[in-house]
Amino acid sequence: MDAQAPTTDALTRIAAALERLAPAPEPAPDFTAASAYIWHTAPDRLVPVPQVNRVALDLLQGIDRSRDTLLANTRQFAAGHAANNALLWGARGMGKSSLVKAVHAAVRAEGLPLVLVELAREDLPSVGRLLGHLRAAPERRFVLFCDDLSFSHDDQHYKSLKAVLDGGIEGRPENVLFYATSNRRHLMPRDMIENERSTAISPSEAVEEKVSLSDRFGLWLGFYACDQDTYLSMIQSYCDSYGIAIAPDVLRAEAIEWQATRGARSGRVAWQYFTDLAGRRGISVG
Repeated sequence: MDAQAPTTDALTRIAAALERLAPAPEPAPDFTAASAYIWHTAPDRLVPVPQVNRVALDLLQGIDRSRDTLLANTRQFAAGHAANNALLWGARGMGKSSLVKAVHAAVRAEGLPLVLVELAREDLPSVGRLLGHLRAAPERRFVLFCDDLSFSHDDQHYKSLKAVLDGGIEGRPENVLFYATSNRRHLMPRDMIENERSTAISPSEAVEEKVSLSDRFGLWLGFYACDQDTYLSMIQSYCDSYGIAIAPDVLRAEAIEWQATRGARSGRVAWQYFTDLAGRRGISVG
């Protein structure tokens, strides 16, 4: 009896140490607590977002077709109908992630039970566990959102994404839809695609697995650099929404100078100029 006591104590200490190193995952949250969550790992948990950082849907200018398409697709899904996973790709700063968040708010405003869950690219290997949490809440409809998604030639995370897009033998939960944004249409650099094709023994198969990943998205929504008139109309829309009066010639001169100093013209640059303008007028834009 005395000989066994030290062994029992040692096993108890080892078990306690293992629990500290790998704590049990927290239970899934009450999905009525918030309209959006962020997925974290180590331990696995869904953290509620009290207030999503977004702009109103009607403030997004110059992307009318993409806006209408994504809104209709999301509304269908939230109502329990068939819908497609969507890849929003194209120019930086043209409202890809803003559109996803704005559409989520617009559909929620219609009284539909839509929940936004953000998943970081580096956490893709854990997506199977996340889907298990979401599958267990069939009364809710989830848009799983991955921002700025892309892969390099030695990146294996893209294999985890197939669990969302194809679902494997179990299938993707019917209450989960996947939206991703990327600067790349095929989720990997063009020069990498060409390099692998030119050096591979079987060029047609060398990158097929990665390139075909984007084909698994039912919707491809392209975002392109805006022209000057669209850029100015974006700023005017912000001014109208926040009640800022400014002479058209003054706005035009300042906005063009602002974009010239940044070497770019986009929705993000338009918002940055407007933020500066609002600040000078003593107005908070949040």
